[in-house]
Amino acid sequence: MALHIHGAWILLFVLPALVAPAAINHEDYPADEGDQTSSNDNLIFDDYRGKGCVDDSGFVYKLGERFFPGHSNCPCVCTEDGPVCDQPECPKIHPKCTKVEHNGCCPECKEVKNFCEYHGKNYKILEEFKPSPCEWCRCEPSNEVHCVVADCAVPECVNPVYEPEQCCPVCKNGPNCFAGTTIIPAGIEVKVDDCNICHCHNGDWWKPAQCSKRECQGKQAL
Repeated sequence: MALHIHGAWILLFVLPALVAPAAINHEDYPADEGDQTSSNDNLIFDDYRGKGCVDDSGFVYKLGERFFPGHSNCPCVCTEDGPVCDQPECPKIHPKCTKVEHNGCCPECKEVKNFCEYHGKNYKILEEFKPSPCEWCRCEPSNEVHCVVADCAVPECVNPVYEPEQCCPVCKNGPNCFAGTTIIPAGIEVKVDDCNICHCHNGDWWKPAQCSKRECQGKQAL
């Protein structure tokens, strides 16, 4: 009888050890806080390397797809090595640009001043004007004014005059030169006094006249 009871006790001790592992359910025991955080992080922050690209907002792009990361206006292409973005050398904006747009990768000038300023006045593109009698100017498409100044020839007289709206001086009385302090016309001999007859140099009107002494009339009278 004692042996029979002892065998029953052995079965009672062995049976729970065999049954316990199969009966335990892990769902009945909450995981540690560290395990929960790790599990949740794996679900939210998946590894997309070699499979796609993620922008700042968490949106996933496929390989080969173009997208604009963050606030950039320059596009990127999703590759297996990550985003490859354009970084072009943007052209300089014209200093007289009045309207600039930033919709593209580079800023773009949409409106340039369509007139020129010269001495306080405005002129249209390709407009020609004369700010002075000797200047001829044009408003270029670059909004710059290009001028040509007339080159006047040397006047053929010693007393040239400037007429209104004319650039170069004119000899109203024709070519002449100085004989002392007297102005004599060119091309003829002029008796400037009782003893001297003068004439102008041919083509050299600025030189003093050539004079030669003749027999003075005053001496003849004596």
